[in-house]
Amino acid sequence: MRRLAAAALIAAGALTLAGCGGSDGSGSDSGEAELSVGSAYIPQPVSDMAAGFLTITNEGDAADRLTSVSSDVAGQVTVHETVDGAMREVEALDIPAQGSLVLESGGNHLMFEQLKRKPKQGQKVSVELRFAHSDPVTVEIPVKSATYTPKTGH
Repeated sequence: MRRLAAAALIAAGALTLAGCGGSDGSGSDSGEAELSVGSAYIPQPVSDMAAGFLTITNEGDAADRLTSVSSDVAGQVTVHETVDGAMREVEALDIPAQGSLVLESGGNHLMFEQLKRKPKQGQKVSVELRFAHSDPVTVEIPVKSATYTPKTGH
């Protein structure tokens, strides 16, 4: 079931991002980022905050940066990095060319603050990811149990 959900998320992300490549159809030779989003989930929140995790893969020849995130479920969504066990808000996170940005429990992640409602397990949360160079991407992130730990990915 999880693999089917992950495949659906990857397919949805790929379809959403289809317009992000070069208009000449040259794919990764275009010198642009080619972003896709997968392995996304939010553990069901137990307070007025929630964390979000996902992987942004860049198959293009140019790096990009995740610069901001928004969601109608939260008053604010911030991007955090974790260094030596300490979490801090950052303005952006790099997505290397031919690489990935992994947002995972215990590492870099999203923080949904000032929740307007607490999403429940089984629901989805709409999130818009904005980048330094690529068009914004909207992702429907599934809400998992508060104790959910992915078996693969992050």
